Amino acid sequence: MIRALIIDDETQARKLLSTLLKQCCPQIEVLEECTDLPNGVKAIRKLKPDLIFLDIEMPGHSGLELLDFFDEKEIHFGIIFTTAYNEYAVKAFKLSAVDYLLKPISGDEVVAAVERFERRYFQEKKEIPISMEKSEAPIAIPVGQSIRFIEPHEILYLKAENTYTELFLVDQSKLLVSRTLKNFEEVLSKYPSFFRCHKSYMVNRMYIQDYVRSDGGYLILKNKVEIPISSEKVDEFLEGAKMVRR
Repeated sequence: MIRALIIDDETQARKLLSTLLKQCCPQIEVLEECTDLPNGVKAIRKLKPDLIFLDIEMPGHSGLELLDFFDEKEIHFGIIFTTAYNEYAVKAFKLSAVDYLLKPISGDEVVAAVERFERRYFQEKKEIPISMEKSEAPIAIPVGQSIRFIEPHEILYLKAENTYTELFLVDQSKLLVSRTLKNFEEVLSKYPSFFRCHKSYMVNRMYIQDYVRSDGGYLILKNKVEIPISSEKVDEFLEGAKMVRR
């Protein structure tokens, strides 16, 4: 069983989500339903759930403030945000939530979100050695009216396109996202394999094959794509490579 909490100030929203979980996700045990963030924080400390279904727009405290109440070592739970306001997708994206559900929530959406959480949850429980990059939380990418979840190791490199950013993925697909490269740099700062090598490029060190000094300097990825590197970034890049080897 996966132990869960629901934190939402709307009675009907709590009841609907609880009912959907009972009907569609019998592996989820709802330990408690909380009406605001302070009570939710108390319940988390007391009950130590695996998963939080968290409303964003609530009186007093926004759901986006939840992690402010905990030290990093205390955070052993996943979060699925629930809200009627699509504007919060950007903030959920920055927090790399497990998932993001827009109200009114359907049973199919709940099932899909829970399945994504389960894949991560049971992978962590297995105690099988896996690379650090593949065990980290997925990144929430706003694409049109939906949110796409991508594991960090799936990204080869990112390229700035004015106020947009183009993501190039290991499966040879690409995404054009209405976010600046600076925004992605902030989000990806906690993943040490990502490096801003140029004003227009950020690259995943995992896929760098060569650094070529000639012609102004550039990087060659394992798929033979060439990425420019600014001269002022070379020393930082090489120092980072030393850190990876250690």
